[in-house]
Amino acid sequence: MATTQSGRVWTVSEAKAKLSEILRLAETEGPQRIGARKTFVVVQAVEWEDKVAPRIPLGQWLVENLPSGVDLELPSRDSTRPAPFADEADGA
Repeated sequence: MATTQSGRVWTVSEAKAKLSEILRLAETEGPQRIGARKTFVVVQAVEWEDKVAPRIPLGQWLVENLPSGVDLELPSRDSTRPAPFADEADGA
């Protein structure tokens, strides 16, 4: 069985048979690698969440990243304006 600096490399069949042990080792010893051709890594959720940036909604990102000095006029949600691309779809 091969090993790496971050822990043991498990075969898929071993991982199926010893999932509890792999989860325990991921908690106590760090990431556990599974697979030979395609490798997957088992880590604690806390560790994963620390490395993955939280995603904010697109609308919030757009508002927060609006170029300074640009006056953006938002239409009222109650307005009954026509769909902006309605006539383009009819001509296609």
